[in-house]
Amino acid sequence: MREPRQLIHGSELKGDGDHWRRRIQKRTVWILAITQVVGTVGVGVAPSIGILLAEEVTSNEAWAGLARTASTLGAALLGLPLGNLAARFGRRVALTSGWWIAALGGLLLVPAAQYEQVVLLFVGLLLIGSGSAISLQARFAATDLAADAHKGRSLALIVWVGTIGNVLGPNLGIPGRILGSVIGLNVYAGAFLIAGVCMFAAGALVFMFLRPDPLMLLQRHELQARPAAVPARSKGSFKRIFQELKINKRARYAVFAILSAQVVMVSVMTMTPVHITHHGGSVTLVGFTISLHILGMYALAPVVGHITDRFGHRISIILGLVLFAGSLISGGLWPTDMNWIMTSLIMLGLGWSFVNVAGSALFSTVVSDETRASAQGGVDALSNLCGAIAAFVAGPLLMFTSFSTLTVIAAIVLLPLTAQTVFRPHSA
Repeated sequence: MREPRQLIHGSELKGDGDHWRRRIQKRTVWILAITQVVGTVGVGVAPSIGILLAEEVTSNEAWAGLARTASTLGAALLGLPLGNLAARFGRRVALTSGWWIAALGGLLLVPAAQYEQVVLLFVGLLLIGSGSAISLQARFAATDLAADAHKGRSLALIVWVGTIGNVLGPNLGIPGRILGSVIGLNVYAGAFLIAGVCMFAAGALVFMFLRPDPLMLLQRHELQARPAAVPARSKGSFKRIFQELKINKRARYAVFAILSAQVVMVSVMTMTPVHITHHGGSVTLVGFTISLHILGMYALAPVVGHITDRFGHRISIILGLVLFAGSLISGGLWPTDMNWIMTSLIMLGLGWSFVNVAGSALFSTVVSDETRASAQGGVDALSNLCGAIAAFVAGPLLMFTSFSTLTVIAAIVLLPLTAQTVFRPHSA
């Protein structure tokens, strides 16, 4: 059913228009949730089957390490351009483009896996990183029309439904083997074919059903509310984003929280499988531990969102810092006890969830209209870049020191955020 003309053109989003705004917000969240599940099934294949493929195709640990970080680097490189695309043309165009770029990456990995093509492997994994970038942008899209008091839970819902895809994606090997046996592909090629189709389908769903575009609708309303304002789509450069961070204290704090949580989580999580195997742990134990960590990251996101909306961003970030502390202390004191390592990884995921959801919701609330979509894409790009650097640095640290030392360094990284949160409450 077609929405009223005045709503689509943004002339009324207050008074009686609040009903229509809530209605479109509810529809938008449902569409984003469905596409998030479908798309992240494809994205989830990269850190599992993608890693195995990298080791098999390259037959070189150094090249395999670079291949493993390719999808993360792809997410970092594509985050800001996709954010700028949203600022200029809306969420629908940006999300569709992001999912279809990722689908192209997935399909390129089919011949890469089948014929062991190194160049296609790197290009495919780089492009599939677009799926990670756009799944992050989807959480911000869920806040465009949400009331300030509900931004946390709207954002958290999209984070939460990604759990389904992130859990299913690493297990595409089984259907990949079945499909491959039917059409003559090996297990890796079959898995990436399924991943590519899933990400293409996610883009198609957004393209067909994300109407009206929530960001375009919000921008039209803001332009009518302040006729002299410059439309948000015209201002999306790096320079303007950094200028805003210089003067917007709360936005700067939110970005700092997001980046700190990402660095700590990625550095410890990336090295935990290596640490477990070095102490005689099985591949099954590694998979189980990482699955528990992923559940910690995503499973309680709606609860985290509710806590953020109910008690404030600062309380949620404090809770996240407490969980981070528990994770790093338990992992550092008992690094050879696998039960404590699993407990540490669960708390690490929960700590990341609290800080990331609260920081993202705060940023979405306080960032200016002129830079909203571009800045959100920039933050995601910077977060992925910091994560890639953290993963790269954590390897030599573990090699030349110990897992306990790695947890101590991670704790030191959190000290500035802890001090700012506790002693400067006005920032949050």
